[in-house]
Amino acid sequence: MHSYANPLRLGRILDAVYPWALAGVVVLAPVGLWMSLVVAPPDYQQGDAARIMYVHVPAAWMALFVYVVIAAGSAAALIWRHPMADITARAAAPLGAAFTGLALVTGSIWGKPMWGTWWVWDARLTSVLILFFLYLGYLALHEAFDDPERGARAAAILALVGVVNLPIIKFSVDWWNTLHQPASILRIGGPTVHPSMLWPLLTIALVFKLYFVCVLILRIRLLLAERRLASLAMERS
Repeated sequence: MHSYANPLRLGRILDAVYPWALAGVVVLAPVGLWMSLVVAPPDYQQGDAARIMYVHVPAAWMALFVYVVIAAGSAAALIWRHPMADITARAAAPLGAAFTGLALVTGSIWGKPMWGTWWVWDARLTSVLILFFLYLGYLALHEAFDDPERGARAAAILALVGVVNLPIIKFSVDWWNTLHQPASILRIGGPTVHPSMLWPLLTIALVFKLYFVCVLILRIRLLLAERRLASLAMERS
């Protein structure tokens, strides 16, 4: 694991992954849009309004996935003092906040015609809002201290504490009586969504995942460059 603490070695891995991830986005994004907007049928109850799920659901999945990435990186940084783990977590945080914000906004747009209101203090919605604040808190703590190591440590601790919110988000629709529909894809017994709608959804979800990988690599490169510039500035001073 510590072999990847070398920025040069990590850089070579990122350089190898990036073109493939970018090619996947370029190829699959038009396919996913065509499948979701043209091939997939309207929902039998909600009509074409349900097509927003092809953005909302993948964004919600990514909100949870990115937080797991941040928590794993934070744990590695705290336990093994792995410098690249902290950089990876820090690079992922704005992306996770963006995905969470997108999930909240699209959920509100979807909820207005379905529930008659933009927002309700539903268990699922509230726990996702808390996740959004956890992302913002993580980003703020990184910048709240003059000592970058103290900021990174405080942010990592917050990230690990916030993990308790993930199962609440996942199982809130099962534990409480909520307006949000129960799980229909990631559930015991298999998905209940028809394949004509499931495959477009999974394709868009893969596009979101590959897009995350692409932007994450770019942000890691940016943070590594900033760290090198800071080191050079200290050496000159």
